[in-house]
Amino acid sequence: MRRITTNEQMPAYSEAVKSGLYAKRSGLVGKYDNVRLYWEDELTRHFLYSPLKKLVDRARAEVRRIRILDLGCGSADGYELLAGIRHRDPDLRLSQVQLLSSDVLGLYKGVDLNAELLQQAAEIYGGNPKIIFEQADFTQGLPVAKEEKPYDLYFSSFGTFSHHNDDETAIALIAEIARRTPEYCLLMCDWLGRYAYEWQSLWTNDLSENRNMDYVISYIYDSEEREQRRDELQHLRLRLICRQEAEHIIQEAAGRAGAAIRPLIYFDRSIFTGRHMDTAEYNPYAQPLRQAVNSLHEVNLRTEMNSLKIDYVPKESFEFLNDSFERLQMCWNALVEYVDQLMESYDNSAKALPSELPPVPASYPAPLREAMDKMRRVIEGVGWLRYGLPRENIIEPQLGYALRHMMSQLQPGLGCAHGFCGIFEIDKSRS
Repeated sequence: MRRITTNEQMPAYSEAVKSGLYAKRSGLVGKYDNVRLYWEDELTRHFLYSPLKKLVDRARAEVRRIRILDLGCGSADGYELLAGIRHRDPDLRLSQVQLLSSDVLGLYKGVDLNAELLQQAAEIYGGNPKIIFEQADFTQGLPVAKEEKPYDLYFSSFGTFSHHNDDETAIALIAEIARRTPEYCLLMCDWLGRYAYEWQSLWTNDLSENRNMDYVISYIYDSEEREQRRDELQHLRLRLICRQEAEHIIQEAAGRAGAAIRPLIYFDRSIFTGRHMDTAEYNPYAQPLRQAVNSLHEVNLRTEMNSLKIDYVPKESFEFLNDSFERLQMCWNALVEYVDQLMESYDNSAKALPSELPPVPASYPAPLREAMDKMRRVIEGVGWLRYGLPRENIIEPQLGYALRHMMSQLQPGLGCAHGFCGIFEIDKSRS
């Protein structure tokens, strides 16, 4: 099979831009749907917060600002994600809660190979002197000049590290970052997860097989238009990664650079809500769960609770994965059923839930029990409202947040989701 070059893959992104569905807001469909905004971006922010807070505090102590290099920035998606990271538990009276405030950010440089995406980014942020964009292919080496100052955060988002079809280019890039780091930096790698349920047909017990997938950008269209445009759809060749493979890449890079690269956390993002759950391109049993979760966060739209229920279909010879997915499915469904039951049993005349509710089993995992308790409080607190559609605009979004939080606590960090991310620390002061 002939390798598809990075340049040959660029028309896929150009087609997506031209479709109009890479616009910055769409809600139920497109690149910037509700799951993207309220689940995926927020989950990445959640796991990145503590390492980035340490980096910011370190820079402040050294009386300097931080520099960020976004590898595969697209239309500045990485900047928007990072700029949206907020301090934990901010006082309700505060209006400015961003961690990367203007006084701490020195420079954000975004690099990408696609000219259309860079043009879109420049149109939005071109007036900010702290934000610059350059066209470059980061699979061919670190896109910085020799005289360029090192960066504090080397960042990637939404599977961009999967453009490294060969591990060798990823290892070389990470090793170069480590060599150029004078003392300390953070690195975030974002891949496609090898064991995402949405491409279950590609699972393999031999890590030398199915290393790269033919990723079709079909999710930008609804089902009817998707089939009409089947011959026009663009394809990418992207690397699938599990934790074992990521650890090998990091270890090899550390050895070449002669520097310690310490994993801070691995996490799975969008376990049952990846984009190809709705398209079922790679798994005939995939359900349109992303569409259902998008509905939870859509203003004035009531969601059919049964559309949120997961029916996981195991794959033979993958017991270690099946057990994990079965547990996640059961927790997810238990929370959905509990909330549905609470809404069904709510007494509108008394404006209260029944005094006797079925007990939550103590054997349930703590994140599930916590989510159930919070949803009971939400329904008790707003069920009496008669204005503003409390189910559609308060209860359902809170169910979305509860599901998101529960999954973030239960995710195994093994490459079992659409997105698989690793956050790493290079600290030469330790040696």
